[in-house]
Amino acid sequence: MRLLVVEDSKVLASALAEGLQRRGFVVDVCEDGESALSMLAETTYVAMILDHGLPKMSGLDLCRTLRRVGKKLPILFLTARDTVDDRVAGLNAGADDYLVKPFAFEELVARVHALVRREAQHRGSELRVGDLAIDCVAGVVRYAEQVVMLSAKELKILIVLMRYPGRILSQIQIVEQAWTQQSDASPEVVRAHIKNLRRKLREETSREIVETVYGLGYRIAI
Repeated sequence: MRLLVVEDSKVLASALAEGLQRRGFVVDVCEDGESALSMLAETTYVAMILDHGLPKMSGLDLCRTLRRVGKKLPILFLTARDTVDDRVAGLNAGADDYLVKPFAFEELVARVHALVRREAQHRGSELRVGDLAIDCVAGVVRYAEQVVMLSAKELKILIVLMRYPGRILSQIQIVEQAWTQQSDASPEVVRAHIKNLRRKLREETSREIVETVYGLGYRIAI
């Protein structure tokens, strides 16, 4: 599980990263809000630990910006600002939790685990890779909250690929999960469906979401 720690104190950021890594997390660190925005655009995180006062863009402004564009990443404020007004401002900006410095490290870890569990339960019917999400119950695909219209077979193929983000799946592996009658899935038919899927995603996202790995298969870009 990958976390993003946004903290301008290098000493504290290093201590947080070291402690969280010992608890099994993969941790990225940055020290200002603008850098955090760039990292969030390129990498998928299970949660973010965010300081209140940051260079270039405050924690509050970063939080508001993420919520305004529909980013559902769990956010925990970790800050020395301890008044009721500070807590209210953080939560109203879109934070999921608020912990005041100084703090007990074990409490921080417990709160992060709670946020990750809560988000996993909320997303029980959802697959998400970056800004691309599928509501598997409703059969709705969204990229950054923009609905992407797919055929039933294209949707099934995308669901299969998004279950294994970054992993290369062969045509046979895709057919096994996306086709009921595998005899109907000739190599030409599979390629045609994937070609249409890639085109529709490209039109909505201006990105190559589905990558072809020649000689091996296909994968979701992460």
